[in-house]
Amino acid sequence: MTPHNKAVTPANALAGSPRHGAGESPAAQVSTRQLRRAILTSAVGSALEYYDFAIFGLATALIFSRVFFATLDAHAGLLASFATYGVGFLARPLGGLFFGSLGDRKGRKFVLLLTIAIMGISTTLVGLLPAGPLGAVGLVLLRLTQGFGAGAEQAGASTLMAEVAPVKRRGFYAALPFVGIFAGFGIAAATFSIMQHLMDQTTLLAWGWRIPFLGSIALIGLALWIRLRLRESPTFAALESGRKVVRSPMRLVMKEARRPVLAAVLMRFAEQGGSTIYTTIVIAFLSGTVAARHGIASTELARMGTTCALIATLSSVITTPMFGALSDRFGRKTVYRCGAIFMLLWSVPSWWMVNTGEFMWVAIAMFGGLAIGANSMLGAQCAHFAELFGNRYRYSGVALSREIGAVLSGGLAPILGIYLIGLAGGAFWVMGVYTAVLSVFTLIGVSLSKETRGRDLTDLQDAIH
Repeated sequence: MTPHNKAVTPANALAGSPRHGAGESPAAQVSTRQLRRAILTSAVGSALEYYDFAIFGLATALIFSRVFFATLDAHAGLLASFATYGVGFLARPLGGLFFGSLGDRKGRKFVLLLTIAIMGISTTLVGLLPAGPLGAVGLVLLRLTQGFGAGAEQAGASTLMAEVAPVKRRGFYAALPFVGIFAGFGIAAATFSIMQHLMDQTTLLAWGWRIPFLGSIALIGLALWIRLRLRESPTFAALESGRKVVRSPMRLVMKEARRPVLAAVLMRFAEQGGSTIYTTIVIAFLSGTVAARHGIASTELARMGTTCALIATLSSVITTPMFGALSDRFGRKTVYRCGAIFMLLWSVPSWWMVNTGEFMWVAIAMFGGLAIGANSMLGAQCAHFAELFGNRYRYSGVALSREIGAVLSGGLAPILGIYLIGLAGGAFWVMGVYTAVLSVFTLIGVSLSKETRGRDLTDLQDAIH
């Protein structure tokens, strides 16, 4: 065997971890070349796909209220725009239910190809919508389609990487697809930042905003080509060869995995909610409330917010796998709990920093909230969620948990956040308190969970019962 083809074993457990399920054979070995290909296809595919999702989020904060809801006043238009953004999160659990079950029956690769095509087409069509009420209706429908496709994407990427990774470094490898996701957000933020500097506001609102959406078709084509080279998870292949694939995996999740689902849903609150808050609401708050309070041009603070989001996102490319690696050393729950406590302590001070409207403070606030707070939890979560569920319905369990959590935190965060800011007369502390409450829910979820580092992923039983 050549050095670059040296085998690594994804499923052999560390000493003291649970044994294989009865009658189950170990998963096939994965060569180093295959592992590298899985990393590349998962990360690059996720980057290109999440570019689409991030473009929608940035356009929601900066563009849509003036293009599709121009007849409303500024605050109502922004609220309607973020309601459209939140609609996508409502569709994600449905996508998680459908594609998660499909992934447990047909394999991880098949679903990852399907979801990326659905997201890419819906995002491209946003760039063709007419302005005004008719376009707003189309925007809602396409956002629902986009959310439906996204419902199992991140769950599939992290599940597949967890199943092919060497067990002692599973936390690190399972976090790598999310490097791609933040790279995708970075590309989206950079695109908007460049457009804001090259175009005046009139041109940007007239037609410039359409360019990133229409351009996504080429990126999705490339992502599909890359993912076609992806090999199926050996853990799923072992399940299939052993004839242990179940016909209704989601039904088994509802029957046997209620506690791990509850724990995982609560653990998403501060992570997903914090990520949404520090990449969308902060920008909207800067360009609206802070600009009006300090007498600064809205476009200037919008550019500042986009730039700071780009800095925090690109930093997350490093911090997310770093925290994944720390979870390999210190345990998933330890890292997750520390991240939630940091977010709790960071919440109010960070919003004070944003309220200053000064670049340095805004950059520090967004870096701490996203790259450290939210993504310390995400880094541990990627392997932890896959380890919580038994092999027969792992994809379904992870997808369902992630997307219910996304609706209750990421989906509601923009709508409720903008509403609370308006209710409090633009007071910054209200979002700080809201972020802190999300962190408390996550700490409860961590307490309900169980340490899973080193768990055998061929086990048919859940980690917690």
